[in-house]
Amino acid sequence: MRSERTEATQGQLRMLNLNIVFASLCAIGALLISINAENPVHAVVLGVGVAAAVLGSRGWSGGRSFRVPLLCLVAAAAVWLVGVLVLDDASASLGISVVGTVVLFQLPRPRRVVAAVALGAFVVAVVVARMVMSPGDALNVLLDYALHSTSVAVVGVTLVFLNHLVSGLIAELEESREREAELAVARERMRFASDLHDIQGHTLHVVKLKTALARRLVRTDTGRAEEELGEIHALVGDTIAQTKALAHAQRRLNLSAELENAKNLFEAAGIRVEVRREGGVQARAGEMLGQVLRETTTNILRHAQAGQVWITLSGTGISIVNDGAQEGPPTGLSGLATLRERVAGEGGELTVERKDGRFLTAASFPSTAAAR
Repeated sequence: MRSERTEATQGQLRMLNLNIVFASLCAIGALLISINAENPVHAVVLGVGVAAAVLGSRGWSGGRSFRVPLLCLVAAAAVWLVGVLVLDDASASLGISVVGTVVLFQLPRPRRVVAAVALGAFVVAVVVARMVMSPGDALNVLLDYALHSTSVAVVGVTLVFLNHLVSGLIAELEESREREAELAVARERMRFASDLHDIQGHTLHVVKLKTALARRLVRTDTGRAEEELGEIHALVGDTIAQTKALAHAQRRLNLSAELENAKNLFEAAGIRVEVRREGGVQARAGEMLGQVLRETTTNILRHAQAGQVWITLSGTGISIVNDGAQEGPPTGLSGLATLRERVAGEGGELTVERKDGRFLTAASFPSTAAAR
């Protein structure tokens, strides 16, 4: 809906820009004709120049073929030639100045310089021809055309430049909207990939752990081994369901379920767990805290030689501390970097510390306390 409104606004801006340019050219042309036309033929010639300026600008702004401005340039050049040599009217420069500028803008840069020189040479040649036709008054002719023709041309070129500038700004708005849409798609893909990693990665590590446990129990405690295999089967089925829910944007993590799952996993791995509740967790933060607990549980099972884990829930967040942290810089914890960005995006803060053989992972959402 927002994209549709943006496109509608840009279309309105583009149309407003075109209407202003066309109305201005028509008004200027009508003024020049009313002031300078001495007879109907004179008015028709100047009118052709104004029409060429309007049509040339419309053909360019409308994104049509280069043929339209080029044909208008030919007509404007004819008006300039007849206006100067036959009618002796400096105002005939409006058409050629406007359409000439339009054509130059459409040409690639290497050709633009050559075309500008050729167009300027044509304009000067026509003025020189007029001076030759009036040998006794050549200086006055030069001053008259230098003053009046240049004034009219400056007005026309200014309108074209403004049109080009505004059109460029609108085009940049369109490109910016497209880039924003592409970034939104990229962010959504990263979010989906991260969620999929949370689901599949966590499950695979748990399956690996329970499979190893079942292999040890298969000869000594068949009943317990079957129980572990049943849990593996149920876990895989649950993961399939979560993956489908993720694909349909319906996945929601439950903090209580994640807490119970973490306790079971740690105890199955021979790790003691102590859970402390210092306050109720706000529902709005529960899903993100569940993700923190799930990622941390996976990291402890993969990278630590833990014998004890302390999980503390408070009104503003969660902290998980484990012993058996490896010395040296932590490795294989890239998931925490992504998780830190997620937590920050929800207005929280993720803290990761290692000290005296213990590793702390804590997420706090102070805004949830303020919202009470």
